[in-house]
Amino acid sequence: MHDVRILVVDDELSMREFLEILLRRAGYDAHTVATGEDALDRLGAERYDLVLTDLNLPGIDGIELMRRVRGAELTTSQDVPFVLITAFGSAATAVEAMKEGAFDYVAKPFNNDELLLIIQKALGLRELVAENIALRRELQQKHWFGNLVGNSEAMQRVYDRIQRVKDAPISCLILGESGTGKEMVARAIHYSGFRKRGPFIAVNCGAISENLIESELFGYKKGAFTGAIRDKPGYFRAASGGTLFLDEVGDMPLHTQVKVLRALAERKIVPVGDVNEVAVDVRILAATNKQLEQEIAEGRFREDLYYRLNVVRIDLPPLRDRGEDVVLLAQAFMAQLSERFGKPVHGFEHEALSLLRSYAWPGNVRELQNAIELAVAMTPGSLITADSLPQTLRERRGDPGGGGATLALPPEGVNLDAILADLERRYIMMALEMTEGRKTQAARLLGLSFRSFRYRLAKLNLD
Repeated sequence: MHDVRILVVDDELSMREFLEILLRRAGYDAHTVATGEDALDRLGAERYDLVLTDLNLPGIDGIELMRRVRGAELTTSQDVPFVLITAFGSAATAVEAMKEGAFDYVAKPFNNDELLLIIQKALGLRELVAENIALRRELQQKHWFGNLVGNSEAMQRVYDRIQRVKDAPISCLILGESGTGKEMVARAIHYSGFRKRGPFIAVNCGAISENLIESELFGYKKGAFTGAIRDKPGYFRAASGGTLFLDEVGDMPLHTQVKVLRALAERKIVPVGDVNEVAVDVRILAATNKQLEQEIAEGRFREDLYYRLNVVRIDLPPLRDRGEDVVLLAQAFMAQLSERFGKPVHGFEHEALSLLRSYAWPGNVRELQNAIELAVAMTPGSLITADSLPQTLRERRGDPGGGGATLALPPEGVNLDAILADLERRYIMMALEMTEGRKTQAARLLGLSFRSFRYRLAKLNLD
């Protein structure tokens, strides 16, 4: 606490001396001035974490001092919390000060412990605000490749891959669970690479029916089939000079896979109903959440196409393996959605952050985005609270086992490793919360040696 700076403003010398001694004994770095004018000079030149001021001052009084500090854009302490000292019987003026933005007030004669408790609470609020500001600043610094957000080791590997392939004229296969942001990675490769001035065309292969997918990809000639009243170029030609992103490529029919393979090998296509080849200059990026090796073994995906697409492979980690990226992503979504909704939401309360960190996010980044969208819409104030988050997250409070005592094994089975990792992660986060981040005490709570605890932190990307 030695670096916490408090400015005391009081025109009585004895009160200044008394408060300076009291605050320094409590561990604070206390400074004193006699007037509001002197306080303005100090606050404009130096950083302070809290202002403790008498309400009644000669010249600029306590409320006016606070107004001027709040309105002075160049001050180094524009958002500093104010605690006011009032004369006995000045409750109405104190209420006015609270409306103006004061954190709290004490009336003379005040209890020393009461004053120190108020100061402690005010500094706690400032720390929370500073934490959210720091998160936003970190978010801006880690906005790699456009809209990708994250600083975990797993995402650093993704960034490294993007950096290596963005300017290489080769195909790339992006693998990951549903909702991990595979299209975002494809866009990052395109818009940061040598084809960024060309078009980016995304096609969901699983959303186009089998009898239409070839005409959509390769185009068609007028009269090729009923309803073909004019020539249509198709996605390959529309992406010429740029990138064609084949999302959910594992759902592509086998007969279409043959033609895509030929297009990749020869850089030429034949529109439906035509006999002439058309040259195409397009880079192919593909993505799927399926295990293509298994699809090949079961005859649903061509092995030769797999190797054509998998020149470079990028494995996108699930959100549960990305540690503190959850908070960075939540901050990003909060900033976007608060602007879209026109709401002054600018941070998270501690309990909300704890829930975000401890949840397993089976729906990955997409589920997190939906959760923050709900929270921004439901939050009445400026900070997202735990009660504003979806019920699936709130049910986890006080229930590290996952929201219920009944255990059931569904017919389709479960991912036991993921469930156990989620349970382990939440117990560790709870222990760290209870011990305020003290790892030795947290390890003791969990019955672990410190070495074992550190190993688990590293394994779960929590260190």
